[in-house]
This record gives sequence, C-alpha cells and structure tokens, in this order.
Amino acid sequence: MITDILSECKGKKSANKAVWLGVFSSLFFVALSQSWLLYIPSENDVAMESIRGVFSNTPRLILASILVYIISQKFDVFMFHKWWDITNKKLGNKRKYLWIRNNGSTLISQFLNSFLYLIIAFYGVYDIGTILSISLATYIIYVVIALLDTPCVYLARKIYEKLRDLREIAF
Repeated sequence: MITDILSECKGKKSANKAVWLGVFSSLFFVALSQSWLLYIPSENDVAMESIRGVFSNTPRLILASILVYIISQKFDVFMFHKWWDITNKKLGNKRKYLWIRNNGSTLISQFLNSFLYLIIAFYGVYDIGTILSISLATYIIYVVIALLDTPCVYLARKIYEKLRDLREIAF
C-alpha cells in the first residue's frame, strides 16, 4: 500500500526509495537478531532457548524475504506505473482508475511474493505440495488485504492533494 501511495502522490522514484529503505531495515534486523544469540544467558533465564529457536532460522528466512521483497516490490512499482500508462493512454486522464493501478499491481506482485518466498524459504523443509497450499492460502489473504487497502490509497491521495493545495495557497 505504501509504495502505491508513494507512486500515486510522489512518483516512481519515491516508491523505489521506500523499497530500498525496507531492505536496509530488514538487514539491520537480521544483524540485530543475530547479535541476541551471542548473549550468554543467566542460569535463571527461561526465554533464551525459545529466542534461539526463533532466531536461529532468521538468516535464511530474512534473506529469502529480502530477495523476494526486492523482486515483488520493484515489480509492484513497475506494474503500478505500467497500469497508469495503459489507463492514461486509453482514457486520457491520469487521475482515473487508481483502483486498477493499486489492485492490478498489488495482486500480481503479491502472487510473486507469496509463491517465491515460500519456495525459497522452505524448499527442502516441506514438500512442494505443502508449500503450494500454504502459498495459495497466503495469496488469498493478500487478495483480501489488497482489496481492502484501495480506499486507503484513495484517501491518502485526497489528503496529499489537499495539503499540496493548501501549501500552494500559503505560498
């Protein structure tokens, strides 16, 4: 949703910048979470075993996540602007059909996200049938979220335009 809002209001460059900020945030989290595993717990500690269980798999999952995040989000930004070009050429109006840009780009990129992530992160851990059924269930959730976020994207554009107009009046 954020990259779609940024694409709509500030352009492709801002949306791509947000993608790279997400990548660097994830890399920082990987480094931080791995540092937690270096601590020597107190003999009274009851949480460290659970923390090790969760974060010992973090590098594989996060690296898969980062790779797929880059692919799917860059594709989302690309598709958002591709849909924008298509609707603008057909209708001659850049403002119309935001819902096509938002949902068209998100539904395709989330399809990539769902399937690529689970295959990269869990290939060899689970059989392919399990991975595909988890991917399908995950994608259905993404579809629902994508459809629900469309009003938020419209609202964000409206707020952005009102603020922009107020700044123009003030200056």
